[in-house]
Amino acid sequence: MLRSSAITQGIQRSPNRAMLRAVGFGDEDFNKPIIGIANGFSTITPCNVGLNKLALIAEEAVKRSGAMPQMFGTITVSDGISMGTEGMKYSLVSREVIADSIETACNAQSMDGVIAIGGCDKNMPGAILSMARMNIPSIFIYGGTIKPGKLDGNDLTVVSAFEAVGQLTSGKISEERLIAVEKNAIPGAGSCGGMFTANTMSAAIETMGLSLPYSSTMSAEDEEKKHSTSRSAEVLVQAIKNNIRPLDLLTKEAFENAITVVMAIGGSTNAVLHLLAIALTSGVNLTLNDFERIRQEVPVICDLKPSGKYVTVDLHKAGGIPQVMKILLDAGLIHGECKTIEGKTISEVLKDLPSSPDPGQDVIRPIDNPIYKKGHLAILKGNLASEGSVAKISGVKTPVLTGPARVFESEESCLKAILSKEISAGDVVVIRYEGPVGGPGMREMLAPTSAIVGQGLGEKVALITDGRFSGGTYGLVVGHVAPEAAVGGNIALVQEGDSITVDAHKKLIQLNIDESELQTRRSKWEKPKPRYKTGILGKYARLVSSSSKGAVTDIL
Repeated sequence: MLRSSAITQGIQRSPNRAMLRAVGFGDEDFNKPIIGIANGFSTITPCNVGLNKLALIAEEAVKRSGAMPQMFGTITVSDGISMGTEGMKYSLVSREVIADSIETACNAQSMDGVIAIGGCDKNMPGAILSMARMNIPSIFIYGGTIKPGKLDGNDLTVVSAFEAVGQLTSGKISEERLIAVEKNAIPGAGSCGGMFTANTMSAAIETMGLSLPYSSTMSAEDEEKKHSTSRSAEVLVQAIKNNIRPLDLLTKEAFENAITVVMAIGGSTNAVLHLLAIALTSGVNLTLNDFERIRQEVPVICDLKPSGKYVTVDLHKAGGIPQVMKILLDAGLIHGECKTIEGKTISEVLKDLPSSPDPGQDVIRPIDNPIYKKGHLAILKGNLASEGSVAKISGVKTPVLTGPARVFESEESCLKAILSKEISAGDVVVIRYEGPVGGPGMREMLAPTSAIVGQGLGEKVALITDGRFSGGTYGLVVGHVAPEAAVGGNIALVQEGDSITVDAHKKLIQLNIDESELQTRRSKWEKPKPRYKTGILGKYARLVSSSSKGAVTDIL
C-alpha cells in the first residue's frame, strides 16, 4: 500500500515530476514505490566509515526489486572519540537529531518506505524512533561490528584503551604499553566489538523483527554483510507490497523479547534507556518494572565482553542472535508469535535451529548451565532514586557496599580525583548534574569507571550517577538515577562523607540520613542555572524527559 500523498497525488503533478526527473526518474518510475535510504556514512568514526558502500548496495537492490531509491544523509557522532570531553554531551542528543532528520526527510518527500543504515551507538535507536513515528514500512541495516584488536595473543576492544589509562596512572603498565594498546585496539571498520551499546541495540532490533536474522552480529568487513544488505532491500520492497509496518512489529511482546535477549547476552545498560524511548513513541506501556520482572526470569547465557571473555564476532560464529533466541524460545522465555519484517513469526524463523548450542564452543551456554542465573541489568530504587536507576551487576564480586560518599559535580572533576589517587577502597563515588537536563545530555562515564578498574578498584568502589554508562562499563556502577540532580532529585542533596548503601540483592540505592535532615537540605537547595541556554543543548535541556521515561524530547 503506497502513501496516497506520494504516488497518487504529489508526483503526478508536472512540477513534482520535473524535480524527480532531474534526479533520475523516467516515465516508468512514477508508479513505483519511493524508498528512502537514510545513510549514516561518515569518516568521523570507524563504526560508520563503511556505510556508504552498503548504502550503494541497498540502492541498487531497491532498483532491481522494482522500487525507486532516494538517498539522504543523517548524522552521527563518535562516542569513543568524544568520551570524557564536553563533546560527549551531544551523544544522546544525537539520537533525537537522527530520529528527527529521518522523519523530516521521509515525511517531507512522502516516501513509501525507508531503509536506515547505521553503525555507532545512537544510530540504531534514532532510526527506530523515526520508524515508529512515521509507521511506514521500514528496515534497519546494521553496519556491522568490528573485529577484535590483538596484542600478545589477547583480544582488545576500545575499552582496553580506556582501562590502560588507569593502569598507567597506577604504575601497572608503561607509556610504551599504553601506546601499543592504543595502536592495536581498533583494527578497522565497524562498531565497538564487545557486547557494548551498538551491538546490544542491533541485537534488540533483530529480535524485534526490524532487521534480518543474523545481521546484528556480522562483521563490518565480511562479505556476508553485503549480501545481507542486498537482501534487506528486497525484503523491504516486499514489505511495502504486503503493508507490513513498524507498529505491527513493535508490540509489548516484542519489547519483552528484546529485553529478554538483552539480558541473555549481557547487553548494555543503554538498552534500558533506548527501549523505553522506542516503546513510548510506539504507544507501548513499558516501564522500568518490566525490566526487573524479566531479569528475574532470564539467565545470562553468553560469555561476552565487557565482563566476559568473547567479542561479538565470536557470538556470530556460535550461531548469533537466532541461536540465542531459539534457546530462549524453547525455554518458554520469549513470545514466538511475534512477527518480523519478512512476514514470518519468530517461531517460523527459528524452527530449523537446534535447541541447544553447539557443544564445540563456549560463547553461548545451555540454558541449564548459565553464566548467571538471573539477568545482569537490575533496577534499583530507594531515596536516592525514587523513579529508579539502572545497575549492571554481571561479574560483580561485591554486590553490596556501604561507604562514604565522594561527591563530584561533573565527570571531569571526578576523573581528576581518580587519576590523582584520591579515591579509596570502600568509597561510593557520586557524579551528579550529568543527567539529561543537568549535563545536559547524560554523558557516559566510561573514563572514570575505566580508570577505577585500571587502578584495581573495580570490585572495591561503587559509582552512582544521574548520567549514563558506556556499554563497555562494568563493576558496581549505578546510572540513570532519577529524578536527576538538576530537577531536585535527592542525589543533589548528598554531601561529602554521607553514608550510602548500594545493594544489588535488595535492589536498593539509599542515602543513610534522617528524613528530617533530608528535608532541611532540600529547603536550602537552589536549582542551578542551565549550563547552556541556546543551541541544541539548550533546547534539549528544556524539552527532555526523565531518564525513567527514556529521555525523549517529544512528549508533553
